[in-house]
Amino acid sequence: MKSVTTLLLAMIFVMLQPGLAQAKDYEEGKQYLLLSSPQPTSTGDKIEVVELFWYGCPHCYELEPDMQAWLKRKPDYVELVRMPAIVGPRWELLAQAYYTAEMLGVIDTIHPELFKAIHEKHMKIDDVEALQAFFVSQGVTAEDFKNTYNSFAVAVKMNNARQMTRRYKISGVPTIIVNGKYSTGAKLAGGNQAIFEVVDYLVEKEHAAAPAAPAAPAGLEVN
Repeated sequence: MKSVTTLLLAMIFVMLQPGLAQAKDYEEGKQYLLLSSPQPTSTGDKIEVVELFWYGCPHCYELEPDMQAWLKRKPDYVELVRMPAIVGPRWELLAQAYYTAEMLGVIDTIHPELFKAIHEKHMKIDDVEALQAFFVSQGVTAEDFKNTYNSFAVAVKMNNARQMTRRYKISGVPTIIVNGKYSTGAKLAGGNQAIFEVVDYLVEKEHAAAPAAPAAPAGLEVN
């Protein structure tokens, strides 16, 4: 009887330890999809996780707390790339807002505040003038906003976002793309928190499949 009790306590201990519980099994076509063709990534030797979103999307706004929690615990070999989806003309203004903020170096401020302005304060930001007023309220000068918003660098990023939105063949936002191969979202995964469980599974799948770094020649020190 004592040995049975000890075994049960040991099982409970293992189940309660982060990372020790048995990993869930996910199936292609159920919790995630395999893209019809692999897409290029932009993160070098790190595993790329792309978040396709739209500031006007309430589901994207609701995902932010879970995204922030995941960012704090993700492995160092994983890099997040945010990409505003562009599925039509209506989506372009706020996508351009993202890249304008990124080029100005104020994305960490603008990103959460633009979500809040639209979904908490119910501000109507549907033209360039309203968007400029918002940026000015966040400490960006009107001149810096105009110059950056209309810059060639932002235009290049917008063109890339249009192309990748088409190539990922998304059906809605938010959609998460893992290493240019897999996609998932709340509907497939079963909720916002479940998205990142599936993402973790796919990240480890890719990490395990990555080729090992070549061994250094004998006598050569590797820094």
